[in-house]
Amino acid sequence: MDAERKFNLITRRLEEVVGADELRAILAERDLKVYWGTATTGRPHVGYFVPIMKIADFLDAGCEVTILFADLHAYLDNMKTSWELLGKRTAYYEHIIKGMLGIAGVDIRRLRFVRGTDIQLSREYTLDMYRLSTLTSVHDAKKAGAEVVKQVESPKIGGILYPILQALDEEYLKVDAQFGGLDQRKILMYSREYLPKLGYKKRIHLMNPMLPGLSGGKMSSSEPESKIDLLDDEVTIKRKFAKAFCPEGEAENNGVLAMCKFVLFPMLERKGMGSLTIERPEKFGGDVEFKAYDELERAYIAKKVHPMDLKAGVAGEFAALMKPLREQFASPEMQKLIREAYPGG
Repeated sequence: MDAERKFNLITRRLEEVVGADELRAILAERDLKVYWGTATTGRPHVGYFVPIMKIADFLDAGCEVTILFADLHAYLDNMKTSWELLGKRTAYYEHIIKGMLGIAGVDIRRLRFVRGTDIQLSREYTLDMYRLSTLTSVHDAKKAGAEVVKQVESPKIGGILYPILQALDEEYLKVDAQFGGLDQRKILMYSREYLPKLGYKKRIHLMNPMLPGLSGGKMSSSEPESKIDLLDDEVTIKRKFAKAFCPEGEAENNGVLAMCKFVLFPMLERKGMGSLTIERPEKFGGDVEFKAYDELERAYIAKKVHPMDLKAGVAGEFAALMKPLREQFASPEMQKLIREAYPGG
């Protein structure tokens, strides 16, 4: 694969690329080294398939990919995960992320998995954290974390340290690029500005769009009805989709269509299944097949597909997609892990 094809594969379906010229220069010489970090807080939901599908693209483009289980970040973010739960939640994330990669057909032998506490507690890392802390104002640190760290009236110092550590992760993971959601943008721009002040190079930043929730707005682990949990059963999945905000003829802020665009169609493409079939009674035109997302969106905007038919069809696809995960986590061992990681549900 030539450098331009790799560039197109790495950047497709992204919301923003900061450092495109730098990316092209690296690809002209060698493969890209990129990492994605996920803080081990609430239970991952179906929106996590969006970064998983991009990780698949990175690997297809020959990238060296690291997945960081950001356990220390989960603690720093207003203790969303307590110190006592840190190990259990990190273990849950590792199992569920690996399961998702398996569903996407990704060979995990080609990936590197790192826990944050394995690199962030070293003497060298700690000294750099102090060095960067002396260069960063409280204002800039709070601004950087505003879209990611839980905002409270009287923030803890841990939350202010959050973007400092995320910037340093780029250097200590020895990568060329960091990949994340658009909500990470302020932290990523902080990193580009401040790492050079320590004598480190600024990295490339690749940003995914944010997936709308089923109730409108951002899909969030803290809002159960806005998301599909990766282990929700078929009945729950269909119930949540049936209640989803899906205005007729409108694509903007439509969580159902967004999941089709960024998860379902890329997944169908990887599995060689090719198309999405929406089942309808004959009196409403019968079944209709879509081979690409753009076809579906055009038909939906033209009101040739009714919201209820779309929601029912997509619900069935996602229920089938996540069945292997439900089966994997049905074992007594995994059920015990879930109870320990998320006591009280």
